[in-house]
Amino acid sequence: MTALGKLLRTTAFRLALAYLVVFAALSMVVLGYVSWHANALIAGQLNATVNAEITGLAEQYRQGGIRKLVAVVDERSNRSPGGSLYLLTTFSGEVLAGNVSAAPAASLAEAGEREIPYQRTGETTTAPYPAVVRVFLLPGGYRLLVGRDTEERERLSAVIANAVQWSLALVVVLGLAGGVFVAKRVLKRLDAMTETSRTIMAGDLSGRLAVTGSDDEFDRLAQATNAMLDRINELMAGLKEVSDNIAHDLKTPLTRLRNRAEAALRTATGEEEWRVAMEQVIAESEGMIRIFDALLLIARAESGGARGQIAEVDVAEVARGVVELYEPLAEERGARLTVEALGQIRVLGNRELIGQVVANLVENALNYGTTDGRPGEVTVSALALGADARLVVADRGPGIPPQDRSRAMERFVRLDTSRSRPGSGLGLALASAVARLHGGALTLEDNAPGLRATLTLPRAADAVLAAAETPKLASPRPAAAE
Repeated sequence: MTALGKLLRTTAFRLALAYLVVFAALSMVVLGYVSWHANALIAGQLNATVNAEITGLAEQYRQGGIRKLVAVVDERSNRSPGGSLYLLTTFSGEVLAGNVSAAPAASLAEAGEREIPYQRTGETTTAPYPAVVRVFLLPGGYRLLVGRDTEERERLSAVIANAVQWSLALVVVLGLAGGVFVAKRVLKRLDAMTETSRTIMAGDLSGRLAVTGSDDEFDRLAQATNAMLDRINELMAGLKEVSDNIAHDLKTPLTRLRNRAEAALRTATGEEEWRVAMEQVIAESEGMIRIFDALLLIARAESGGARGQIAEVDVAEVARGVVELYEPLAEERGARLTVEALGQIRVLGNRELIGQVVANLVENALNYGTTDGRPGEVTVSALALGADARLVVADRGPGIPPQDRSRAMERFVRLDTSRSRPGSGLGLALASAVARLHGGALTLEDNAPGLRATLTLPRAADAVLAAAETPKLASPRPAAAE
């Protein structure tokens, strides 16, 4: 395809051409109206002039008869050789007075108003002139013609028609030039975007669409596309990191699983030893299953696969239900687990995922929220603050240093203080992914002392209802806490 053909096929040029057609049509309508109005105005002036002439001649005729009329017509004809037209003839067509030397005989046969060609007195070689006249039949067979030359009107119509033609030609030329100019500019930016897209499709995910700073629709498209590419790049990096982490972190439990199975084959001699070996294998397998369940939940949350289960959820009820579920574990560890969640606080979300997040945060707090062996203290709160609902899980443990808080929400990340305890490093990553799925955020803050994890979610439209007793939440299945 040639460059011109490519240019003419652009949407910008087609839009410019469409606007040109519309503008040209509107221009024709406007100029046509102006022409019609000007002609109507001139015609009105001609009629007014002729009426005034007729009124004056009629008065002269009433005062002095035909002789007086002949004298007045002769006087006016000499005074106004052009413009106003007069002709007074006998019944046989003999000219008595006037400034019209020749007029069609048929035009004098009947009274009335009409347009005729005429010849001026003293001119025989020029072409006839146009005129609007009125013919009157007087007593005695006399004919009186009174009219007005319309040459000026015809000249004005020609000027307007010529102006219309040149205006339309100018509109078309400028419109086409403007369309080509706009199309070239648009095509230049689109070609740049296309070239960058081809680079990205070739595998270079670092390429980004150019942003000129004009904040037009192309800049907004480029910004949205660049944000999408950043997210894709982030997901690809996360996928690579997850793959590396899975290969690294699952190698140890798989090795332990294999070693225990081999040890059982080598050393087990009785049913009891076989049973112990199988229980150990099952325990390792369940740990790996929980890791994979957590990874699947994170993948569902990050891909938006759980959006089909979005409904109104009372997060205060979720908080009360999770605390009820973990009270036995807290008592077993000598920790104090309390809940502060009154009334109803509704959000639009996935009940299972929100409950899973709160359960993970509570389990993390129970596991790591103790200092020097002292009993832990964990508080779960559900708050309504403006347009947001907040689920806060706070403990009195050592907390997480500020520089490590963002890293702690990545997959398989386990800080130095927690490596000696069981866990997979997926609990906070799941909580962060679920928060993003719901348009919220997970933040880690200092509880002075301890850690305060806050899950912020946008509330439903009818968020705050009257405080009332609500049924307890069905127990969620804990999976892969920190």
